[in-house]
Amino acid sequence: MKNLTPAELAVVSAVDRDRIADDLAALVRTPSVTGDETAVQTEVALRMATAGLEVARVDADPAGLTADPDFPGMEAPRTVLPVVAGTAGDGSGKRVIICGHIDTVAAGDPDDWTTDPCGGEIRDGRLYGRGSLDMKAGVVAGLAALRAVIDQEVELDGEAVLLTVPSEEDGGAGMLAAIRAGYTADMAVITEPTRLDIVTAQAGAITFRITVPGRSAHAAYRLQGISALEKLQVVHTALIEDEQRRNESETNPAMRDLGLPYPTNIGSVSGGNWSSTVPERVVVEGRYGVMLGEATADAETALRNAVAAACESDPWLREHPATVEITGGLFASAHVPSNHALPWGLGETARDVLGKLPSFVGVPYGADMRLLVNEGDTPTVLYGPGDPFLAHAPDEHVELEDVARCARVLAVWVMRSLSAGA
Repeated sequence: MKNLTPAELAVVSAVDRDRIADDLAALVRTPSVTGDETAVQTEVALRMATAGLEVARVDADPAGLTADPDFPGMEAPRTVLPVVAGTAGDGSGKRVIICGHIDTVAAGDPDDWTTDPCGGEIRDGRLYGRGSLDMKAGVVAGLAALRAVIDQEVELDGEAVLLTVPSEEDGGAGMLAAIRAGYTADMAVITEPTRLDIVTAQAGAITFRITVPGRSAHAAYRLQGISALEKLQVVHTALIEDEQRRNESETNPAMRDLGLPYPTNIGSVSGGNWSSTVPERVVVEGRYGVMLGEATADAETALRNAVAAACESDPWLREHPATVEITGGLFASAHVPSNHALPWGLGETARDVLGKLPSFVGVPYGADMRLLVNEGDTPTVLYGPGDPFLAHAPDEHVELEDVARCARVLAVWVMRSLSAGA
């Protein structure tokens, strides 16, 4: 560890890996599938208070939030959006936020797991369970960082907030509720799993349903009908060509490095009603990438235009066009310039604590980063422990030492960000 002051070294040493394991196991053992986050937020609030943070809780009304012009959509039914914030510092000067979502996807078939998805089992230094990686580990890293700062009685010129929100997995309504409750800042770090790289750019996405019409006929006289499945091929080909054009037009290096930053994916296909009948209708559901700097409404327009052009090219679809519906959450894109003080300050801190400057990267998925940047006017990056490829998968897990590394970096970053004159 180079360039660390004695006070910073003391805070790094104060990060307690055993306490990290205890906190993370407790959160994993409290199920929090999106739509049902109340119990885990109570557990989070308790652990924040035990760490010495000043805790506040906001139970936002999801029904009232739907009228917000920036409402990002919501898929899971719920009666409350519980937001919890723990604060360290004197409340004056600058504010920085360490943030994480506390909801998870469902565990799926337990037989696909070698451990109990809600067990928080530790094997070979890894903690297993649904949400262990995505992203309760990041929440615990933030908690461990602020606990170390408090334990070492560091005086902050401003305040550091650990913010936990629901409803990220189904759109981000929890983050919007937090922003509307006043939780914005000079800078923020969302501790999504990034392999401890710094994400400066994130794509967005909208979900869609396309209905392609045909005309039924007996299969023995197939040519008397119009197969909706064959007409889906026309639409799908147009979407792939549109995907190629959009991706080739990207100029941001962090996104271009991904190869396909804005994928268009059809995830489900249904249609037809009998093996001996030409299908009269096919319905597909999928995901359409939102480019950097593109509003979700503009992405919707681009999608509709691509489908309309496909229909115009085909005699049947010209008279019987496919229809497009937008469903589910709306994930805008967002980015912070790579030369901004936030990624460089965090990157230099990571170099000093861990001995290596992290890479600045982009990601092809949506995250709450876009809400803090676009609606909260808060420069934000993603930086957190674990491999994102393990998210949502059976045997989801995270290396406990990776969580501790992240916590050490965050603790020093908070000190430097909130030092006098910073």
